[in-house]
Amino acid sequence: MKRLRRSRRYRMVGGVLGGVAEYFNIDVTVVRLVYALLVIPTGLFPLILAYIIALFIIPEEHKGDII
Repeated sequence: MKRLRRSRRYRMVGGVLGGVAEYFNIDVTVVRLVYALLVIPTGLFPLILAYIIALFIIPEEHKGDII
């Protein structure tokens, strides 16, 4: 069963966006670019707050999960 986890491999800050990219099997650069493009028109606060909440809610990937 596929689970959403914060990525250790594609981590820049907390691994949330890397984990989303791995979950949906798309390039992490695309996820980061979309996130960055959405942060600007939303006024920064909502998506940054969502990222911080996700950082605490989404569990980190286990060492054995890394391929």
